[in-house]
Amino acid sequence: MRQWDGFDTIESDVRTMVTDHRWARLPLPARAQAVALRVLAAPDGGRWLFGAHARWYRQDPADGRWHLAAPPADPGFRAAAHVVHATTAILPHLVPAGPDFTADRGSVQGFVGPDVPPEITERVRELVIAQRGRRREDFPLHGPSAALFAGEVASPVAAVWDTLMWCAYAPAFDGNEVLLSMFGEFLARPLPGDEWVRWLPPSSLDDLVALYGERVRAGHPEAGLRLVALMADTADAIRGDRRFRPRAEALLCMVEPVLRRTGPDHSIAHYGDDAVRQAWLSRCPPHVTLPDSSPGEHFQHALYDLVQTLGFLVPKGADPRAVATSLLAADLSATAPRAADALYPWLDPELRHILHVVLTDPSHPLRGCWPRSGGLHSALHPPDRASAAALLGAAYATGLAWCRLSGTTVPERGFVTAAAVVHRLTHERDDPVPGISGTFPRHF
Repeated sequence: MRQWDGFDTIESDVRTMVTDHRWARLPLPARAQAVALRVLAAPDGGRWLFGAHARWYRQDPADGRWHLAAPPADPGFRAAAHVVHATTAILPHLVPAGPDFTADRGSVQGFVGPDVPPEITERVRELVIAQRGRRREDFPLHGPSAALFAGEVASPVAAVWDTLMWCAYAPAFDGNEVLLSMFGEFLARPLPGDEWVRWLPPSSLDDLVALYGERVRAGHPEAGLRLVALMADTADAIRGDRRFRPRAEALLCMVEPVLRRTGPDHSIAHYGDDAVRQAWLSRCPPHVTLPDSSPGEHFQHALYDLVQTLGFLVPKGADPRAVATSLLAADLSATAPRAADALYPWLDPELRHILHVVLTDPSHPLRGCWPRSGGLHSALHPPDRASAAALLGAAYATGLAWCRLSGTTVPERGFVTAAAVVHRLTHERDDPVPGISGTFPRHF
């Protein structure tokens, strides 16, 4: 007989409840009450709820706040959880709306291992080639992209590039990826990274907005419209790849009124790029979380993804939550240890404690998870190439998220965890690992 699992039971129950067609018609207080009746009390005293975005949240007993937090993996811990009624009100942002449960979250895989499909790269190539010969006098290029491209390159090329980088879940690409090599003739300098991978910083929504806003304020609104249309064409071309899809579809929703000339964008662009940015964000589907609108929540979601990609560790007796936090500590220690201060408020109490002790105690057992000599601990080796690509993408996305949240510059040669996963992808055989390889010390 299968062991009771409180987390699986509640998740299944909430999914059934929220996907019922009647859920959306219930008033918000009724939906909040339904969630409150399905809160779990864990054996350590913690409280958990399955809520918005079809994800778990853990309550901080000190202040009652709920933090996005991947659920525990230990079967005994999960079996000991029992249902209680929430003692505090369930705030609206925690209550499932419906679309947030059914939306495609895309893929967390990096672009090292699985290449972008040829049919997508060819569509993007056609867009890029069509921009050859554009004059900077007609399409000036300013901002971060200006340093990336050669002096004569005009902003339409940057519009394609910035759309790709903004839509990518985690823009770490194979050094030979066709999607990048097509931009070679336009670049002023080599892309950051090494022979194996290009560790690219993501573009921000501000970069895209600025391209449009500058042309409108310069008295050339039709040129601004052409740039937005190019962003939309690029997003449409790449949304067939699940690593681009969620943000590509969100961007299409945001710019549709511009293309239809039904939005106020032309008028508000004269008030500055921030006004346009806010208009675009207001059209973003509510189930899509973006670093541009909430860097803290984006960091929480990225770390949640990282924990999930480590699920293959559960049969080895390791806690993916603890291991993910240890790997986060490894990246912080190597890049910007003091940046942890900006992250603590966004972590649930358990992970906050783990991150602090691993960073401050050189002898802590979880430091055994840290990459050594550029490679992963043998027990952390993913079982196959797809799992390794997912770990790479989630690790790099987490690094980018905490850099944005803390104001840290993204390292040009990547983060130690993601780089160690690349080592696994590029230097090890691609065969699935039979059985379970590598073991953890008991204190992991």
